[in-house]
Amino acid sequence: AAMLAGCRRALPAVLGRALRGRAAGPGCRAVSTSWCPVGAAFDAKQQRELRGSAAGGETGLFGVPELSCPEGFQEAQDKALQESEHLVQKACSIPPGPETVMIFDQLSDSLCRVADLADFVKIAHPDFAFREAAEEACRNIGTVVEKLNTDVELCQSLRLLLADEIVMSSLDPETRRVAELFMFDFEISGIHLDEEKRKKAVNLNVRILDLCNEFLTGSHLPNKIDKHVLPEHIRYNFTAEGNYLQVAGLHADCPDDLVREAAYKIFLYPNAEQLSRLEELLASRNSLAQLVGYDTFAHRALQGTMAKNPETVRQFLEKLSDQLSKRAQKDFEMMTKTKMKLNPQNSKLMPWDHPYYSGVLRAERYNIDPGLYSPFFSLGACMEGLNSLFSRLLGISLYAEQTQRGEVWSEDVRKLAVVHETEGLLGYIYCDFFHRPDKPHQDCHFTVRGGRLKENGEYQLPVVVLMLSLPCSTRSAPTLLSPGMMENLFHEMGHAMHSMLGRTRYQHVTGTRCPTDFAEVPSILMEYFANDYRVVNQFARHYKTGQPLPKNMVSRLCESKKVCAAADMQLQVFYAALDQIYHGKHPLKKSTTEILKETQEKVYGLPYVPNTAWQLRFSHLVGYGAKYYSYLMSRAVASMVWKQCFAQDPFDRAMGERYRREMLAHGGGKEPILMVQGMLQKSPSVEDFVDALVSDLDHDFETFIMDS
Repeated sequence: AAMLAGCRRALPAVLGRALRGRAAGPGCRAVSTSWCPVGAAFDAKQQRELRGSAAGGETGLFGVPELSCPEGFQEAQDKALQESEHLVQKACSIPPGPETVMIFDQLSDSLCRVADLADFVKIAHPDFAFREAAEEACRNIGTVVEKLNTDVELCQSLRLLLADEIVMSSLDPETRRVAELFMFDFEISGIHLDEEKRKKAVNLNVRILDLCNEFLTGSHLPNKIDKHVLPEHIRYNFTAEGNYLQVAGLHADCPDDLVREAAYKIFLYPNAEQLSRLEELLASRNSLAQLVGYDTFAHRALQGTMAKNPETVRQFLEKLSDQLSKRAQKDFEMMTKTKMKLNPQNSKLMPWDHPYYSGVLRAERYNIDPGLYSPFFSLGACMEGLNSLFSRLLGISLYAEQTQRGEVWSEDVRKLAVVHETEGLLGYIYCDFFHRPDKPHQDCHFTVRGGRLKENGEYQLPVVVLMLSLPCSTRSAPTLLSPGMMENLFHEMGHAMHSMLGRTRYQHVTGTRCPTDFAEVPSILMEYFANDYRVVNQFARHYKTGQPLPKNMVSRLCESKKVCAAADMQLQVFYAALDQIYHGKHPLKKSTTEILKETQEKVYGLPYVPNTAWQLRFSHLVGYGAKYYSYLMSRAVASMVWKQCFAQDPFDRAMGERYRREMLAHGGGKEPILMVQGMLQKSPSVEDFVDALVSDLDHDFETFIMDS
């Protein structure tokens, strides 16, 4: 975890307060005549034209000249390390003052500009040589960061500043907060330890980084089985490799119960190496936490979050589970009846049945075949819908900008300029939206460059990537999105707007670099907009006829999501509870598989399947270790913000400005619970979080009666 640099994987985890009123100041850019409307950039004809015409001149990835070839990563890395050495010397030689914090932030920025970019490239670039070079750069920068986090002389320069009451009282709140955050990063890395223990902390951090990468890779690898073990009539569902079949997933949507059962048992069959990695990862995290003075890794990980400590998380999950249990039980009973109707010989509900039969119930009750909806959700129309929403709510417009040769890693990547009506150009979003071979099948937001106020007074514009896996357009139709894809697009755009509007003085706390249990609030809030008919009606038009999506179809879609929603949420509570136990008191009382079995049967309700180890596929243990609860807590906050601030009028500009001012513009520069307080005008309790989540499960009476 690159704490000093603020670098984070996929979604960084420290954010800060925006510089407001920069319309006439440095960094404000005029509207370019080369920009085109965002919706047009994603229609089939425009995509073909843009593919064939990059802007003149050549450059490297994201406009970084060195990155025109894989070897450029070494050059970029060497430059960053050379700059960081100079900044470390400078920080250690000047008297304590505001410049100390600025130098620390420059140090953070110089390392992040390589590490964050490499973080994305190592996952998404189609060229293996680029991916390999980026992976090496990540590892090298990460190692340097861990050493800096235990550099006593560097820490002393910051400690002198924090100890000087006169200088500290003269600093503005944001600068004070950032100085404290940098010191916090030193402390959780063990700066207070003796030299031998500091070296041990560095080695543990580096080992943890390696284990995380290895575990993440292992969590996605397929399992093989002799094809003769499976009945002949289901073998075609899996990839053949000689006498073996490869099982690469759970096949959760397959209508054949036997296929789902086979996939579940084979894909989740324990792998000894992966099990060993997980055990070492959990033990190493615990050793590091205890070495630097924490009871458990969870206590270390939850410092500075909304929840603040594992005790609050446990209380939140237990209260939520209590509220959900009866509703979830009813959901499981409905699924069991449906399974009994379709498969009378084997009606016991098993874990591989939950996703499939909940989907069957939704489709039966509300007739929500995605094929009925997708003609109304062309990608161009959805992008125009987002553009319209941001314009009315925040005064922001999205424009497509032509890229230079070498700037993007695939010809179908689009570059969007984010422009405010008075403040000008705020930053760039690279849209890597379309499926391609070997591209990870995951929806992600990546910070490539954080925003900050530079030494010359100009503002360093933020750059982010949104990665989706959408189908490509055809000659007869544009890219058409299912309702789930549309909602995911809105979700990821919520992260992007957070990055654009968190215009902070310091890069270390910019955009989405905030505590994890707050980072998902802006993205989940966007899902509420995506499910509101007043918003959807602005853009959902049939791509052939121009007919608007009927209101009752939107209502049915929203209500369908509440079918079996209690059971779905209970499953999330189980994942979060498991994560807390794994990162709690060590040594663990039982094996990770025995803990899985016990927690699954106690919290989730469906039986554990012998000889399976789902935890070995739990990839969130890497990026969300001890923080998986964040999805649920963020959803609770988003629900409260939606109901109190936007449900009455989703286009309320005054409320949009308040949202920007109170929630998007502070982040790491302010405690997350204080931002929530500012928006809601009250301090929510654990009970408020639980009530918000449970109330979202209630059906809308009008829609229910209409469809009945």
